[in-house]
Amino acid sequence: MCLKEINKCVFILGMSILTSLSHAQESRYSFEKGMMGSPFKLVFYAKNDSIANIAAQSAFKRIEKLNEILSDYRDGSEINMLSAQSGSGKWVPVSDDLFNILAISQDISKKTDGAFDATLGPVVQMWRHATRKGVFPQETEIREAMSKTGYTKMKLDSKAKRVFLSQKGMRLDIGGLGKGFAAEEAVKVLKSFGIKSIMMDAGGKIVLTNPPPGTKGWNITISNGSDSLKTMALSHIALATSGPTYRYMEYNGIRYSHIVDPKTGIGLLFHVRTTAISPDGTVADALATAFSVAGIEKSKKIIALFPDSKVWLVEKQGEHVADWNTLE
Repeated sequence: MCLKEINKCVFILGMSILTSLSHAQESRYSFEKGMMGSPFKLVFYAKNDSIANIAAQSAFKRIEKLNEILSDYRDGSEINMLSAQSGSGKWVPVSDDLFNILAISQDISKKTDGAFDATLGPVVQMWRHATRKGVFPQETEIREAMSKTGYTKMKLDSKAKRVFLSQKGMRLDIGGLGKGFAAEEAVKVLKSFGIKSIMMDAGGKIVLTNPPPGTKGWNITISNGSDSLKTMALSHIALATSGPTYRYMEYNGIRYSHIVDPKTGIGLLFHVRTTAISPDGTVADALATAFSVAGIEKSKKIIALFPDSKVWLVEKQGEHVADWNTLE
């Protein structure tokens, strides 16, 4: 063996040792905080307690800032102030964060033929009140709320970062992709501290970066809503799961999902569980809702527009269970 080859081998061995030492110096940290109405859990690997604590608090601070902008529960949030100007005939300048999430929403609405719709606020509000009272909304209430919805009634000006809401009484609700967006932004904050191996779980909306040191991926277990489980080693990907297990309204023996069909204004009846996997957390979150609404047959066509995404969708009508899984 020539001297040049020996030096090359020594260099490679040295780099391998340095990489191993770097990983060995990293410890696993876990932080959890209730935010956006759900537990937000951060798991990552960092060099020391100081970096881990500062990074985690910075990530949570970023999420709280987004909540101030995007929450439809807060009267003074930016999204509610925008909704209040619907039907005014004005283009309203908005922050980069609000514009970006609305732009993603509109893109998905167009590709899914409205199966996802951020203008469903009036219908969502109606169902919240109905669920609290335990009374099914009247047909006139549903028609009235539906008349104020429709993603085509929202226009975006990408150059000036402005939004136009054409009809009075519109109310935006980005609950269907807000947590995925927040998870992505939190990961960006952690990366700015030099942290590379991250799992961000925002109430079931999960964003993953590099695998934990010495592993092939983060072990994530996915359920079909009953007894079938699938564990996958994942990295550099995002996933979101949606189902009416905990959030639903039961009326006259019928269970209505908290996910509302934008075309009928009524909660889904046959949906059991949807898991969407995508390179981006915001998209995964929105697709989990869109696929749930569209159902298996329509989703088979929609997924062609999202070639980097996968889905596991389960529906039940009576005793018949339909299961469509592209995660393999």
